Amino acid sequence: MFTVKAGYSDDIEVMTSVDRVREFFTDLNNFAALMPGIASIHTDAKGVAHWKIEADIPVVGSMVQRFSVELAENNEERVEWFPVARETQNFLRFSADFFEKAKNVTMVHFSQMVELRRRSARELHLLAGLAGESIISSEMTKKITEMIKIFVGRAKDRLES
Repeated sequence: MFTVKAGYSDDIEVMTSVDRVREFFTDLNNFAALMPGIASIHTDAKGVAHWKIEADIPVVGSMVQRFSVELAENNEERVEWFPVARETQNFLRFSADFFEKAKNVTMVHFSQMVELRRRSARELHLLAGLAGESIISSEMTKKITEMIKIFVGRAKDRLES
């Protein structure tokens, strides 16, 4: 089994109400609009969100992957999306936890994990076998970190304006 993993987790402080922050992170359109590399996100009639992500990974080149996720938790303190139960190759999980520090000051713990599983490296990309799991995982983590940092900066700007 050829498996690559990448992830990012961080805390951000936003100068607005917890309700406004929660509403923002619940709306997937904000991810599609503000996160680089997200080609599209659409939600089907069953509530499954289908993400199409494009990324240039050094050594390997351009990759396009599709992820299907469903809402696993949605309450006042947490929003979490998990891969659909039938998924066997592309796993995307993200969550946001909300903590009201003070009036109009909200702490958000944001986490995103990606895992790609294939029987062989070639199923992922022609050059994946040459690069290897660890190099691709490392480069994917760098790319996801960059994507999310840009998203978080844009999200803060939008929420605090």
